[in-house]
Amino acid sequence: MLTEAEFVLVAREVKSRTGAVITRELSGAAATRLQPLARREGFSSVSEMIASARIKPDGALWNAIADNLAQSETRFFRDRGHFEHIRAQILPEALRRRGHERVRIWSAACATGQEAYSLAMIVEDMRADGLNPAIEIVASDLSERLLDKARSGLFTQFEVQRGLPIRKLIAHFEKAGDLWRISDRLRASIKFERHNLLHHPGPLGRFDVIVLAHVLTSFDPPTRLAVLDRVADVLTPDGAIILGAGETLPEACEHLALHNGIARKTTAARAAA
Repeated sequence: MLTEAEFVLVAREVKSRTGAVITRELSGAAATRLQPLARREGFSSVSEMIASARIKPDGALWNAIADNLAQSETRFFRDRGHFEHIRAQILPEALRRRGHERVRIWSAACATGQEAYSLAMIVEDMRADGLNPAIEIVASDLSERLLDKARSGLFTQFEVQRGLPIRKLIAHFEKAGDLWRISDRLRASIKFERHNLLHHPGPLGRFDVIVLAHVLTSFDPPTRLAVLDRVADVLTPDGAIILGAGETLPEACEHLALHNGIARKTTAARAAA
């Protein structure tokens, strides 16, 4: 368990670096999650690591602490109905609007990549149906540790059992010892980038579809609104932002309208874009 002073300090640093809010109820869990990091960094305790982080000027240790405490829950085809809607309606509509131009999808806060690879499998399904969609997938996360795992395309038996249909496991994965490796084709179809949602995503370009599912809940209301504002800035006028099942827009979010988990720009916002 972290002391009160340690908790306040850690919570402040995590929020400033990632935007995530850590509640006092998670103090014990935070200490447990930081123990492996403390050992790897050569400290005898979490308290010693936190004390060292306070005096190191480069902030690298704080970044590692924040990386280990930021939530990264993900799984293949989470909120299956949304993926079905993306496949059946959102992508075909975007392809028609784009004509010969590429449709761009952004998997924001992609963690270990299951969401991005689920999108890539949808595109493969479209190709199997005889289509030749020009679609680019960009996946981003703040954590280089999680991005490295996503780029590797290696997943445990537990990870592939969570939401991945057996036919897709057979079609797109091969056994690699105790792990499963996704196909080179799918790995090559995704561009993984490091990006902090507290910063403007302008360098990533503009997108027709942005998947932001189960991300906003880790932020406080002002940060949630600010993240949505920045994300909406890189959404095409008729594009779609996919939120998680049960998620809602902040009350002050006036430039987006939500229907069945899909947020789109309001008429006024589209006209101003």
